[in-house]
Amino acid sequence: MLSVIIATRDSERPLVRTLAALVPGATSGLITEVLVADAGSSDDTPVVADIAGCKLLAADEPLGRRLQAAAAAARAPWLLFLQPGIVLDTPWIGEMRGFVERPVRDMEAAVFRRALPAQSALREAMSLLAGAIGTRPRPEQGLVIAADLYHRTGGHSAQASDPESDLLRRIGRRHIARLSTRAFRTNT
Repeated sequence: MLSVIIATRDSERPLVRTLAALVPGATSGLITEVLVADAGSSDDTPVVADIAGCKLLAADEPLGRRLQAAAAAARAPWLLFLQPGIVLDTPWIGEMRGFVERPVRDMEAAVFRRALPAQSALREAMSLLAGAIGTRPRPEQGLVIAADLYHRTGGHSAQASDPESDLLRRIGRRHIARLSTRAFRTNT
């Protein structure tokens, strides 16, 4: 169902955390494959990807081109873009399965709720309010998108200075569902 795509560069430690959080999704059959689009890491990022059974796509290309290449190589009908170091809260599997399996798709893309590991009740409320009033999604929230929508929109731009934010902007916040599962950035 899902091809997970993670762009890396010297991301050994954060990649371990992200991949560990994805294991339940793989064992449940939700994740078909994990593609690591590496930019020539000098640490053990490629080793981590190999040990975890990921498909490593190494190229010294700009971020947008690496993400495009990974999306082109993906086999699943849904793509999940995550940054290294992002960990999804435990209930993500059920919510994600519900999102990609619902019979009528009024939305073909979604982001997770942005959260900090030790978020106070006030910050949590502010985060929910920001989502409710329509703040623009951010790349650290992850992006799940139907592969055909990704390709129809042209995917990540090779020319954009921030290809992840550019893609979110082009999809448009009205066309991106907000999932209740939180995405945490772990310490590197």
